[in-house]
Amino acid sequence: MSGNNVRLQAIKDVQAYVPPAPSYVTEEAPGSVFGENVFSLAVMQKRLPKLVYKSIVATIEHSEPLDPMVADAVASAMKDWAMEKGATHYSHVFYPLTGLTAEKHDSFFEPAGGGLSLAEFAGKTLAQGESDGSSFPSGGLRNTFEARGYTGWDPTSPAYILDNPNGKTLCIPTVFVSMFGDALDHKTPLLRSQQSMAKHAERVLRLFGHENPDHVVSFCGAEQEYFLVDRHFFLARPDLLNSGRTLFGAKPPKGQEFDDHYFGAIPERVLGYMMDCERELFKLGIPAKTRHQEVAPGQFELAPMFERANQAADHQQLIMTTLKRLANKHGMECLFHEKPFEGVNGSGKHVNFSLGNSTEGNLLLPGDTPHENAQFLVFCAAVIRAVHKYGGLLRASVASASNDHRLGANEAPPAIISIFLGDQLSDVFDQIAKGGATSSKEKGTLMIGVDTLPVLPTDPGDRNRTSPFAFTGNRFEFRAPGSLQSVAGPMVTINTIMAEALDYIASVLEADVASGTEFNVAVQSILGEIITNHGAAVFGGNGYSDDWQVEAEARGLPNLRTTIDALPELISEDAMELFSKYGVFSHREMHSRYEIGLEQYAQNISVEARTTLEMGNTAVLPAAVRYQTEMALNLKALKGAGLHVDKGPLEDVSALVTDLRNGLDSLKAALVEGSGLAPLEEATHAQKELLPAMAAVRAAADQLEGIVADDLWPLPTYQEMLFIL
Repeated sequence: MSGNNVRLQAIKDVQAYVPPAPSYVTEEAPGSVFGENVFSLAVMQKRLPKLVYKSIVATIEHSEPLDPMVADAVASAMKDWAMEKGATHYSHVFYPLTGLTAEKHDSFFEPAGGGLSLAEFAGKTLAQGESDGSSFPSGGLRNTFEARGYTGWDPTSPAYILDNPNGKTLCIPTVFVSMFGDALDHKTPLLRSQQSMAKHAERVLRLFGHENPDHVVSFCGAEQEYFLVDRHFFLARPDLLNSGRTLFGAKPPKGQEFDDHYFGAIPERVLGYMMDCERELFKLGIPAKTRHQEVAPGQFELAPMFERANQAADHQQLIMTTLKRLANKHGMECLFHEKPFEGVNGSGKHVNFSLGNSTEGNLLLPGDTPHENAQFLVFCAAVIRAVHKYGGLLRASVASASNDHRLGANEAPPAIISIFLGDQLSDVFDQIAKGGATSSKEKGTLMIGVDTLPVLPTDPGDRNRTSPFAFTGNRFEFRAPGSLQSVAGPMVTINTIMAEALDYIASVLEADVASGTEFNVAVQSILGEIITNHGAAVFGGNGYSDDWQVEAEARGLPNLRTTIDALPELISEDAMELFSKYGVFSHREMHSRYEIGLEQYAQNISVEARTTLEMGNTAVLPAAVRYQTEMALNLKALKGAGLHVDKGPLEDVSALVTDLRNGLDSLKAALVEGSGLAPLEEATHAQKELLPAMAAVRAAADQLEGIVADDLWPLPTYQEMLFIL
């Protein structure tokens, strides 16, 4: 029987793994491939007429309106460059509300008569494409019989070549909208929110005496956490295949309790994979900077450097695609689910946020004496106001069925959205609240006690890993986004709430100055008002503690534990007014996001429930019954031989088999009851009925895993998936 065991065969296949040949060229200089597949400004400068180049640079670098006359010249140069690199097709790439990347490939070549073909790529083709708008989530914005959706070229994110062993494709980042201009994607609202935030940030800068500030942009540096498992194990686990997480699995004897994985030596197989990924990312101009092993076994992280938020969002999608694709090449599967393994840390995608421009630099850089840096304090105060007023929206921006397994659990961050400033800034704002800041805590030095070691400078405050929105020296780190998510969603919310806060600050300062108040006095007044009215969101303690939950409630901070709790924030009157006022979402678009969130939540859990039912009936239950039968036959034989028989183990197994059968019956009934409901009712049913029913099935199955004979258990176990790479 064991010879047919899929799990045991998978272990043999893993042991026989042979690594692929390296993809790099030995003579290749380190870093020489960076950006080689990108239609960058450097490439455009060589290939475009001077006036066209200057016009496109003004759009990309300074957010000037796009001159429609440049499209033909750019299209021609882009086609020639791509074909010289071997591309035969082009694709308008967009990011629909599935959270994934979408693309449709078209050939450059068109029939020219006489059996010949001609390569064509006109400006109108570059600027606009068309796809079936009804085949993507729209939340009621589109009827299923209305098919037209448009892609529109985004010149602020560069085109690139996507390599394939059999050919190359020119990829053009685009927005995706309905024929009425409704956003059907993540990029359109990101660009809208960026534009609105910039408008009000520049108003604040002008008040500080910067007469002609360059266009302000938001920056994003997203840390990508992920798990790797051998692909043989992955294919033997229908739950990983269908839902991205294990729906069964007993806790292994050893997990992460020894803290021996974080920053541990990277396994050779994984390091080869990482190097392969980085080379491909470098070719696409993605500044992959950091790689390391994470807290949990089998968990790793890749972090790129800061980029403009729009480009960072595009690059994040490419990072995920590349990590997935190359994992298969190396015989592994890359898992982005926020909690693929119960009992070990999940995966996030920490979004590091800042804003600035080419003339004033990073506007969230405090300097050595932040109490004297009024401009920084104003922008920091805007963040405090934004997080306090719209913490519910920030929580909703990261709400999903998969992220619910991570948020509010015993790992960063909790579902209560608070802000961490650190000792230095907390002290400065405390002084402001009491009448004015006169000092800043200074950096110190760390004396290790070994003469041969250097003296290490220390920051004037520690970090707080339990804070969802933490200041980390020159930026804020939003730790709540899940590893599966696009960073565009959280960045849309951050940009929009910052637009409101900066608009408020600029309006108050303009009015005060116009009425004769001295500017510095007006600044001190607005800072004091903000920290007094919105300081409730500032918290530097342990976000995991039960005491914080009580204190947060007393402070009036929402604790939106689940997606069902968080999604209604999107259609609150305040939220719809906010996004409408700043031109990011119409009321229709906000309702569509809400509907899509409910639908995807219900669909994800429904898939998990059906997978649990299938695996329970076809894998776990048969294995348990076979073991039960073997035990019964053995006991009968022992009894027939006149030997003492202990029925306890058989009774234990039989009781668990009964629990498993009952759990599967209850889950099947819950699935039937949930069909045909309206979106909110279906999502609520999934949360209140399907999840508990699945948990009951799992509880029995996981106990059986610890009892059933090893040669009968059909599913790769946690200790095999997490530790055999």
